[in-house]
Amino acid sequence: MEIGISTASYFPRLVTEDAMDALAMAGAKVCEVFFASHCEYDTRFAALVKERADRGGVRVNSVHALTNQFEPELFGRGLRSHADAVETFKKVCDAGKVLGAKYYVFHGATRLKPAVKYVFDFDFLAERVRGLCEIAEERGIELTYENVHWAYFSEPSYFAELAPRCPRLGATLDIKQAMQSRIDYAEFLKVMGKRLKTVHLCNYTEAGKLVMPHDKAGVFDFKTLFKRLKDVGFDGACLIEVYSSCYEDTGEIGRSLEFLNEIKESL
Repeated sequence: MEIGISTASYFPRLVTEDAMDALAMAGAKVCEVFFASHCEYDTRFAALVKERADRGGVRVNSVHALTNQFEPELFGRGLRSHADAVETFKKVCDAGKVLGAKYYVFHGATRLKPAVKYVFDFDFLAERVRGLCEIAEERGIELTYENVHWAYFSEPSYFAELAPRCPRLGATLDIKQAMQSRIDYAEFLKVMGKRLKTVHLCNYTEAGKLVMPHDKAGVFDFKTLFKRLKDVGFDGACLIEVYSSCYEDTGEIGRSLEFLNEIKESL
């Protein structure tokens, strides 16, 4: 199990390639690359980021795209919008291949109307997801579905229904998103099981305010999380993914990396 940093933690204060330099300076050896715009879904841009990663001695574990730019339409029934979204998905996977990423962290479709009870056509959803898994695998990448409180996968039951229909689908556990769904992350961990490939780390207060992992106001128990991950045989990357509102200085990200590594090494 490794502790690393997502470039999303520096968004929007730093552009992606400069964020790569910053996380290398913070001491990260593994990372997730968050593509922040359509212009970054390009193999030439990925080559630039790969150059920065190699220079800093950082391995790219996974890639992540700005969801609402195209991912919801991967489940759309409009033929043209769906086709365009698939082409964009392919571009992100091509960029991920250049970076040497093993995983694509996926949000998918969103719950635009939270007051509405969503009824899911899991056969249709699974057909689309299997197609995305195939596209990603052609580039040496595994699709991993992330729990997100404002997306379809906001509850463990969604993944429990979808996963058996998609044998090659992986999972990403996000701690802060579980809290925002008001569900114990252990419930997500239970349905993800051996499919779990990546974990996103953040901290939060009793009131639900997001803070840095090392912030003493935070109440999340990282030691228990790491023990649970070891118990289920997880040996992947746990990546710091915080929002810029969580800190005043980007140097705090490096301090959180040190804090989490100390906990991991104490086990």
